[in-house]
Amino acid sequence: MSDVQLFSAAPPVTLYYDGQCPFCRAEVEWLNKHPNRKYIRLIDIRQADVGAAETGYSFDTLMGQLHVRDNEGNWYVGMDASRALYATLGYRRLVKLSCLPGLRGVMNAGYRYFARRRIRLGQWWEKRYSKRDN
Repeated sequence: MSDVQLFSAAPPVTLYYDGQCPFCRAEVEWLNKHPNRKYIRLIDIRQADVGAAETGYSFDTLMGQLHVRDNEGNWYVGMDASRALYATLGYRRLVKLSCLPGLRGVMNAGYRYFARRRIRLGQWWEKRYSKRDN
């Protein structure tokens, strides 16, 4: 996806997230408090009646990577979904940095690695921090 497309996602953008993922929940909590909250819609794919009829994607596909759809129906997937979301929220410098040659590939690979392991990492993270809080 071109950088121009990432910066021109038409708000409001819709973020499809896993409401049972601890990392997703933390991100959504932050997004709900964000000053530019009006530019995003949040849909928990586990709670809402979200399916292939609405999105064109299966539940398993939505679970595999982050998905963002803009107001014009354009889809952004994986790290590009994060980039489009953050550009919409006003973090264009950060997004531009993540698009630099070399860094873009490293961040994309890092995202794919994390996405495949987020459930296990989230369970570990919750156990670790719940013990610390007790």
